[in-house]
Amino acid sequence: MPAKYHPRSAFGRTMMTAAFGFVGAVAFLLADLPLPLMFGPMTACLLAALAGAPLRGTAEVGDAARAVLGVAVGASITPATIAQLPSMAMSVALVPLYIVVIGMVGVPFFQRLCRYDPATAWYASMPGGLQDMVLFGAEAGGNPRALSLIHASRVLILMVLAPIIVTWGFGATIDNPIGAPAADLPALELALMAAAAFVGWRGGKRIGLFGAAVLGPLFVTGALSLAGLIHNRPPAEAMLAAQFFIGVRIGADYTGVTLAEVRRDIASGVAFVLVLAALAAIFSEIVVLAGLASPVEAFLAFAPGGQAEMAMLAIVVGADLGFVVVHHVVRVLVVITGAPMAAKIFGRGPAAPTKENRTADEEAP
Repeated sequence: MPAKYHPRSAFGRTMMTAAFGFVGAVAFLLADLPLPLMFGPMTACLLAALAGAPLRGTAEVGDAARAVLGVAVGASITPATIAQLPSMAMSVALVPLYIVVIGMVGVPFFQRLCRYDPATAWYASMPGGLQDMVLFGAEAGGNPRALSLIHASRVLILMVLAPIIVTWGFGATIDNPIGAPAADLPALELALMAAAAFVGWRGGKRIGLFGAAVLGPLFVTGALSLAGLIHNRPPAEAMLAAQFFIGVRIGADYTGVTLAEVRRDIASGVAFVLVLAALAAIFSEIVVLAGLASPVEAFLAFAPGGQAEMAMLAIVVGADLGFVVVHHVVRVLVVITGAPMAAKIFGRGPAAPTKENRTADEEAP
């Protein structure tokens, strides 16, 4: 699309982004490709962003979609799930070791091979939430634009590889029902789920909860589920909408990317995903050989992708959602709390931003 036809208003850019997502979803549906309402919008928006279209993925809509997944996960927390927690202890105990190994491999990878400064290398290697790692890295004097693209590439590539691995590698299917239609669910439960999503999301943000859009609704809905007030996941319509907007946001994260950033930041992120995949495979195999989980659940639990994306994949695969989510929550919690402290110990704590980093921060979308 020639630049003269690009919408100038924020609303126009948002509508154009949604239009690209809609076209991608329709194309994937017609081609009968897997997860069309997530991968279609993601692919279309990614291609449009790389072609120079000024896309605009709104954070509020993306967070709302993640809140729906938080409710879905929370609804799966039942007394039976709580009773299974002791059996997860051994595999959960591997998560901190897993993160340490990732850091030991990732920091030299980004600093020595990819030539990033120490702060950027440190936070690029940490498998935490995208926003948190960019924020911590910027405060430490790292390059926020590079961190954003590296972590966006991690989420993107893992979302592409994970369904291929679980279907071709493990023989699983990704057509598990994601929820009942809204018309089949009790009105009271629908109202409680909507309230849990809003209160959990907004309340979590207010108190500074990491991953508030997912974890806030998860905790509130989990409490309602344990109290016997919620017995169903969010309706299928809400789950499909969540897929769509998560896909749009992943693709739109690449808006404004330059060729130089493709060659360096995105290429570095893609290469590191291969390293992460190998490490995830090793730890997953340890869990399977120890008889702690099935191959699919072990893989999904240790695949270092986004919480919301891995939760959605666990739902469509029909995996034990509680097992998968507990491991991802522990991973993110360990990274969020441990990475800044370890950075200070190893001399990668807050530093005065360089001219290059200030410029990158100012230019980041």
